Amino acid sequence: MNSNQVQERTSIPGVAGLLAISSGKGGVGKSTLSANLAVALAGQGLSVGLMDADIYGPNIPGILGLSEKPTVSPAGMLRPGAAHGLKVISMGLLIDRGAPVIWRGPMLAKMINQFLFQVEWGSLDLLVLDLPPGTGDVQITLTQSAPLTGAAIVTTPSALAIEDVRRGVGMFRQAGVPLLGIIENMSAFTCPDCQHTSALFGEGGEELARSFGTPLLGQIPLDPRLRACADAGTPMVKAHPEAPASRALVQLAGRLQETLAGVGN
Repeated sequence: MNSNQVQERTSIPGVAGLLAISSGKGGVGKSTLSANLAVALAGQGLSVGLMDADIYGPNIPGILGLSEKPTVSPAGMLRPGAAHGLKVISMGLLIDRGAPVIWRGPMLAKMINQFLFQVEWGSLDLLVLDLPPGTGDVQITLTQSAPLTGAAIVTTPSALAIEDVRRGVGMFRQAGVPLLGIIENMSAFTCPDCQHTSALFGEGGEELARSFGTPLLGQIPLDPRLRACADAGTPMVKAHPEAPASRALVQLAGRLQETLAGVGN
């Protein structure tokens, strides 16, 4: 990224930090993780917003049980929804359920900028950005438009995930966005009956993070309740706070707070 692109980045009034949650491909549980992570951060005393940047596949409203359409202020600003202690904006709140979004890149960029700069975010300690998979138009717009405090990449512990993560790492580093580390989702499954733990998707998270010279921020175990809670619109960190996956998410939130505080110091 050249210096002109960096100068074009504009801060969001009242928003202290922006955390991008990314993935190289779909199906790794990124949106469910982003929603639970945002709720966990709010539970640790932060004022948190959650922006669903996946315009084509906006899943955040369903995960949080949020359906009320945003209203518009007299100044023409969108008022975000509220759920589980978060301020939330998503394309899923603006369109009818199941309606497709059939847009080219310029329209995506326009909507992302509207979500960033034309929403009444108020005073936030952190705005969590749930990015779509890959390294496309939305990612380019975000990295060029707003001063991201840092980014974390979600992956499964599979050898096949290496190239997907590599592309994400390269994108953020090329854009000058601090890469905070890797989050390993679906890291292992513990049978509730016999308590045997199996690494169903492999055990490559630590080696993967080490190969890219970045920390492994957390390992979130596979738990069917994460999916069930997402389907029910209730974050697992609230519904089952005692579960190992919930505890791992809370620990991840704490580590991300520490890491973000150290960025630029």
